[in-house]
Amino acid sequence: MRFSTFLYSVKQGMKNIGRNKMFSLASIATMAACIFLFGIFFSVVTNFKTMVKTAEEGVAVTVFFEKGIEQDKIDEIGKEIKKRPEVAKYDFVSADEAWKDFQKEYFKGNKEAAEGFEEDNPLANSSHYEIYLNDVSMQKALVTYLKGLDGVREVHQSEVAANTLSDLNSLIGYISAGIILILIAVAVFLISNTIRTGISVRREEIAIMKLIGATDYFVRAPFIVEGVMIGLIGSVLPLILLYFVYSSVITYVSEKFVFLSSMLNFLPVGQVFRVLVPVALLLGVGIGFLGSRVTTKRHLNV
Repeated sequence: MRFSTFLYSVKQGMKNIGRNKMFSLASIATMAACIFLFGIFFSVVTNFKTMVKTAEEGVAVTVFFEKGIEQDKIDEIGKEIKKRPEVAKYDFVSADEAWKDFQKEYFKGNKEAAEGFEEDNPLANSSHYEIYLNDVSMQKALVTYLKGLDGVREVHQSEVAANTLSDLNSLIGYISAGIILILIAVAVFLISNTIRTGISVRREEIAIMKLIGATDYFVRAPFIVEGVMIGLIGSVLPLILLYFVYSSVITYVSEKFVFLSSMLNFLPVGQVFRVLVPVALLLGVGIGFLGSRVTTKRHLNV
């Protein structure tokens, strides 16, 4: 495309928006509302998934060894565990470390009771590996593998926690896909109506352009530009609003509900918008392009 043709298409596309002010404003408003809702949903889901991920990191599979096992064999089991794709990290906890942790937890302020076991560690056979997973949904496969390893006496797992977190992740995914599809469908419908109205208004002008030899691309381009501009404007405006809303909400919650700060660790605004801005802009422009492209192909007989 020549630069002059590109400028003409942009100019005509902007004029089309001006000619159909009411439909254009309605489309921009609808697009803005869709992107705003998408942004809110994205922010909530991103923070929730981060919280779920944090909870997942605390879910561990514990592997206990057979009585009298040699350290070399324990190290060999550790190497086998390290090879597994499910494993994010694993820690070895010796019997002495396990006993110290037990004392801190259950003998607080009662050293005399703990001293009674000084010469006899009641957790002498409790050395173990604590294994943390990349994804809790992989826990079942890992546990099955660990139970089959030579030298492993027992494997403890947090089955209820893993299933709950796994179900939450699946639910978030389904809800996200459903809402995004609904928002896209509504926005495409409104933009299509706007473009169709523009085609109706300029039908005679388009016919004359075809009679004097205008190409199909030359005729369609301004309407494509119109749809893209509506999508772009409808994306930028809600992003600006969302930035201030998100910043205000996390500041308000952290100041007014201090007791929730330990449970609700909101992501910084920069971290959320580093992903949200390009996604929302691409979504808006893509919807605008798709809506105008489909409409011109269906209703513009050139």
